[in-house]
Amino acid sequence: MSWQEELRNGIRTAQELGPVLGWSPEEIQRRAEIIERFPMLITPYYLSLVDPADPNDPIGRMCVPTLEEFGPGGSFDTSGEASNTKLEGLQHKYAQTVLLLSSNQCAMYCRHCFRKRMVGLTDAELNKRVDEAVAYVSEHKEVNNILVSGGDAFMNPNHILERYLRELTAIEHLDLIRFGSRMPVTLPERIYGDLEFLDLFEKYGKKKTLVLVTHFNHPRELTEQAARALRAMIERGVPVRNQTVLMRGINDSGETLGALLSGLVRLGVMPYYIFQCRPVTGVKGRFQVPLAEGIQIVDDAKSRQNGLGKAVRYAMSHPRGKIEIVCELSGGETLFKFHQNKYPEDCARPFTVRLSPTDTWLDEELQGF
Repeated sequence: MSWQEELRNGIRTAQELGPVLGWSPEEIQRRAEIIERFPMLITPYYLSLVDPADPNDPIGRMCVPTLEEFGPGGSFDTSGEASNTKLEGLQHKYAQTVLLLSSNQCAMYCRHCFRKRMVGLTDAELNKRVDEAVAYVSEHKEVNNILVSGGDAFMNPNHILERYLRELTAIEHLDLIRFGSRMPVTLPERIYGDLEFLDLFEKYGKKKTLVLVTHFNHPRELTEQAARALRAMIERGVPVRNQTVLMRGINDSGETLGALLSGLVRLGVMPYYIFQCRPVTGVKGRFQVPLAEGIQIVDDAKSRQNGLGKAVRYAMSHPRGKIEIVCELSGGETLFKFHQNKYPEDCARPFTVRLSPTDTWLDEELQGF
């Protein structure tokens, strides 16, 4: 089965998924109501990784809708994306970086997605005019890198990807172009099974540094098919880095998270960030781990790594910037430091906050922040 057929055969309804997971008719109806609000798509490949006998299976938690997604609280824009939008589908939060939202589609809709407001639902925030985005970047000489994301950047057809590659690699002041994709995790054949796609990245990678930023969260996602996709990109000269989200019931132990980091390095993928799960509507109550606990988990995981695995940073994407979560101090406060900043006064600024055992995010009213 080709990757296009795999995508067409994706599971999209509760009626299709229910018999696989043994749901009752009533359960199917309740899940259908969730899917109507937050769409579901699971590729046959990714569904094959789920243990249907385990209702708390970590792979299942990432792809199977639950009633908890109707839970209260949270926000649909936890990082201030609306305030950083300069053109339709173009965000410019950090001086050196422009983010392009190239697609609202994914091969698998993660239940922890921080863009649940748009993914699978609306194209209102997408970049529809590549020429306008290119003109913006060309005029802003301070920008030295682009992140093409979505949704999933690799859901774009090859001719659209080539348009981005051709136009962006021609901008002299860009150092590199990153592509954000979970395809190595959810539909790896999209990469290793498409020679035209690989040829594009090899061709334009000779003009400008290209980087794939992917998103593995659990060691069981590191399958042979995933490894084949990663090798295909690396062999074409495209380095791969990984961003993981720390999540309850998925990777919230030093042993599991450590195994993931080690497995990535073994495959030639450099762990980049471990992100604090964002307090997104439909996500907040189910996946977030308290910050104090998260520090212990990450430290445990890093203690199991070699030098490359230890380079990963525990951070949160906050409206004020990307904030590194450093450590708990002897006096009971927690040390943070701005890794990237939206406002000049925050540049590399360290600060401490006295957290409660249940705090999962930094709110502006917290003392010291």
